[in-house]
Amino acid sequence: MRQSNCDHDIEVLLADGMYRLERPLVFTAKDGGCNGHHVEWRAADGASPVISGATRVADWNLYDAKRQIYVADVPIGADARQIWVNDRLANRTQEEVPRSAVTFTQQGIILAGSAFDDLATVAAQGRLEIVATGFFTRRISPVERVDGHTLVMKEPAWQNNLWGYDTIERPFGPQFAHLYLANSLALLREPGQWYLDPEHGKLYLRPPAGADIHSLDVELPHLTVLMAIGDSLDAPVADLTFRGIRFSYTSWPGPSSSEGYASQQSGSYLMGRAVAYPTDPIADCSQGCPAFETVRNEWSQMPASIQVAAAQRITFDQDVFAHLGQYALGIGNDSDANITGAGLGTSDIRVTRSVFTDDAGGAVLAGGVRRDAHHPRDPRMINRQLLVSNNRIQDVSKDYLDNSAILETYVEGALILHNDISDVPYDAIDIGYGWGMQDPGGNPNYRVRMHGYDFKENLVYQTPTTHRDVVVAWNRIHGAKKLFHDGGAIYNLSASPGTLITENYIFNNSGRIALYLDEGSRYITVRRNVVDDPAGTWLNINTVHSAFPLRISTDNTASDNWHNGTKVGGMWTNYEDDLILDDHLVKDDQWPDDARKIMEHAGIEPSAGRVEYGEATGNAAAK
Repeated sequence: MRQSNCDHDIEVLLADGMYRLERPLVFTAKDGGCNGHHVEWRAADGASPVISGATRVADWNLYDAKRQIYVADVPIGADARQIWVNDRLANRTQEEVPRSAVTFTQQGIILAGSAFDDLATVAAQGRLEIVATGFFTRRISPVERVDGHTLVMKEPAWQNNLWGYDTIERPFGPQFAHLYLANSLALLREPGQWYLDPEHGKLYLRPPAGADIHSLDVELPHLTVLMAIGDSLDAPVADLTFRGIRFSYTSWPGPSSSEGYASQQSGSYLMGRAVAYPTDPIADCSQGCPAFETVRNEWSQMPASIQVAAAQRITFDQDVFAHLGQYALGIGNDSDANITGAGLGTSDIRVTRSVFTDDAGGAVLAGGVRRDAHHPRDPRMINRQLLVSNNRIQDVSKDYLDNSAILETYVEGALILHNDISDVPYDAIDIGYGWGMQDPGGNPNYRVRMHGYDFKENLVYQTPTTHRDVVVAWNRIHGAKKLFHDGGAIYNLSASPGTLITENYIFNNSGRIALYLDEGSRYITVRRNVVDDPAGTWLNINTVHSAFPLRISTDNTASDNWHNGTKVGGMWTNYEDDLILDDHLVKDDQWPDDARKIMEHAGIEPSAGRVEYGEATGNAAAK
């Protein structure tokens, strides 16, 4: 649709059915409203339209009766990291490798034991991957070839997975870390697993238990991005709404390439070869080093399935973001994460009454991580006025386990309100980024502990970032932190003047951290929250213990909170001006009326209607 004039509102009605795209939908300024008029794409009354980036796979034949594996033809070259079977994300093949059997080298991995004697005979060795989970990262590194018991890895993925923090060979908390050999037909052993052979155009699947292969709906994505809004800061897209539409079936191929996925935190990752790479990363930089700090501002972001940049007054209401292969919705991300080449520059973006579920990555990724995100050279790049409200986010981050359900990095005035977030492996809501290094004066912890710290590549800013005036309130969070020990159900990084975390209800938090103010957190108020997780740490602050009494995370106040756990982490001291005031420890489930009111009012507001996948809210979440 192309707008021919600006003298009236335009409504685009989508009839019922599956709209299978051959290429992403790209919206530029001509596709939005102007002169006070608005463009709305919405489901027709009673319709449940689905915008899809996949092809349905059919015509299955028995391949291996003993292993109950079937095969179907797909286009030569078709490749994806996810498939969906009857609208559930299917499992790729993998097998856990005990770390006791592994020796890490700069070229790859040496596997000890007779269990790996036949590995060199496996076909399509270049499709194999090493997948790892650490203390807070998920890492993927593809194999180049197998020489006996040695996996020779592709570069630069292996190089980038060896240095930094929580690395593939030296994770924090190694007792919690896991290592897997993945993506081979030889490993296809369990019901519901699959393997894709792009070279020969074959998809192999062992059906879920009790399923008839010929009645399955198997969706193979061929697009990474379904929709991109905004291509220029000079002509931003404005006044555009999407209502009652389901977005489904994408897959991001990046980790399958030689770049792999050298994750740093919550979807940001390293690419390319660093000039300052150490001679021996395993010995010298597996827990940080000055050379690693030189690339901190060059991290890349995972591209989202739906991308918004250089745009204002964009609304997603009563939509469904389900069965997507990476972060579902990206708002104001760095330019390298967007297919249009535009980055940042969003204002008044609203995400309301929508459902995010069964996604390989997180739900919402807002803001960038590079220099222009935290200190924009052009004021038009500033991200501001984001509303994420009354959404149901459940069972996301299923492949990229280290993705936060909601991550907001640098956005002025973000409001994250009345969401229901459940069943996630990592954090529910993360705000801020940068570990205090981009704040005025920087983070002295890194300069003190690292000899040879590069001040040229790590500019010490004297002005604040755009992470400020954020409100995280009235969210209902349960079943978070199912895998990773680091992070918190609600988590902040770096200074954020005017930020308020209040009246959130957190329960069943896996005995881990509920409210976490990490490195550089300053000027934050944590007030009137309820944490029902007796085995967990209800509140934590990272003040960085050091022989030198550095003040890293200061001027924060936690007041009038209720909790039934006794654990508090970090140094809440007058010296740091980090204060816990009017605290309420609840025993024997005797929550007072004020706490119970917060429990009752947290989550999706009754006025929002039923926000469910398959339960219509107007035309909202109708499957």
